[in-house]
Amino acid sequence: MSDDIEFKDETLDVRFDIKAMEDDEKGEFSGYGSIFGNKDLGNDVVVEGAFAKSIGRKGAKAVKMLYQHRADEPIGVFDEIIEDRRGLKVKGRLAMGTQRGREVYELMKMGAIDGLSIGYRVDAKGYDYDDKGKRRYLKSVDLMEISAVTFPMNPKARVSAVKSDRTVREWEEVLRDAAELSRSEAKVAASAVAKALEQRDAGAQEMPSELVSELDRLTNILKS
Repeated sequence: MSDDIEFKDETLDVRFDIKAMEDDEKGEFSGYGSIFGNKDLGNDVVVEGAFAKSIGRKGAKAVKMLYQHRADEPIGVFDEIIEDRRGLKVKGRLAMGTQRGREVYELMKMGAIDGLSIGYRVDAKGYDYDDKGKRRYLKSVDLMEISAVTFPMNPKARVSAVKSDRTVREWEEVLRDAAELSRSEAKVAASAVAKALEQRDAGAQEMPSELVSELDRLTNILKS
């Protein structure tokens, strides 16, 4: 490995939620690999736009999905990698036909693995260093891989969603028991809740704070 390759962990404090699908499990998940303006434990700060050239040139599929930064353990593929106002947003699929892919998927659903971490190259022109603040501001990096990790460097990055066909059924059961809804009513309500959770995790700006609080309360009901 060449000396100009540097691995840095960027994280986001996003509540871990399992999301619903109507078809078979596909090992899908989403989250943030890096957050703009967030200082990690190595005193690095990623600047908005730092990944634009790299992902524009490579595309999502060329960025490797690894397990714990191990080059010999690819675990799936990325279908989407984009920059939004928060940071580097990703959507990927774990290789469910492999043992490691299935293991990581199960661990993500449990919350045992919920960190994402990036591996990249950067040269001297790709960053500015602030001597006073002792920080390096990354302006342009070559994104190489994004890993599912147990302990990210900065305790703020999480997988934001793991998709599973069992979640809607769980919501239906909870709503039928807690709210005494009929089966058909619970199914409609469960679908609405799942969509609202998806908007919340995507950072929808138009969602009122009261709705976000209520969704959190419902999520806690499901977990308990």
